[in-house]
Amino acid sequence: MEKIIQITSGRGPAECSWVVAQVLKTFLEEANENKIKTTLLQREKGIENGTVETATILLESDNLNAFVNSWKGTIQWIGQSQFRKFHKRKNWFIGIFEVDKTATTEIDEKDIQYQAMRSSGAGGQHVNKVSSAVRATHIPTGISVVAMDSRSQHQNKKLATERLLQKFKDETVKQCKAEFQAQWMNQLQIQRGNPIRIFEGSDFKKQKQVKNYKQERQRLKREDYLDRE
Repeated sequence: MEKIIQITSGRGPAECSWVVAQVLKTFLEEANENKIKTTLLQREKGIENGTVETATILLESDNLNAFVNSWKGTIQWIGQSQFRKFHKRKNWFIGIFEVDKTATTEIDEKDIQYQAMRSSGAGGQHVNKVSSAVRATHIPTGISVVAMDSRSQHQNKKLATERLLQKFKDETVKQCKAEFQAQWMNQLQIQRGNPIRIFEGSDFKKQKQVKNYKQERQRLKREDYLDRE
């Protein structure tokens, strides 16, 4: 099973980006304790040292639902601003969301169209006469790149493919970030009163779990059933 998770400060201030960095560290440590393989797909640094605006993580394990559900939602940190000493605000919120895997689909080679073209720029007669440059276009999205670094058309095709894959990845990450920032802002007002986890203090170690009453009821039912057996 695979799941992709994004931890984001939304459009929050530097303090929220600091919370993202702390949550990311704790999240990865807990995943490791649960023997879940993690791959950091993307991390965007915040404006202050030691802060992270967004991070996207690939999780791989036999069963991820319980772990992901224990994190997914709003995370609250209660503490003094790390950057504004006399700031009165003590409650800071970030969001953790599950990313739709269809948004991160890799490029299928059959969807790439290659076009030979004449190189431009310095290079003399060879550049003017030989169609060695290559344009690679991803047909479904229209994303296009050009490679003309080499005199070899084969080498330029290889370079164009690599650049197209990187550009596609960059555009996908940018799109995901925009979508989840919008989602985070829409859900923020609703979820502030119901954080999935709460952290306190500058050491970020004191943790207070918010009870999930549905899970608690199910646990009590199971215990009652076993007692009657």
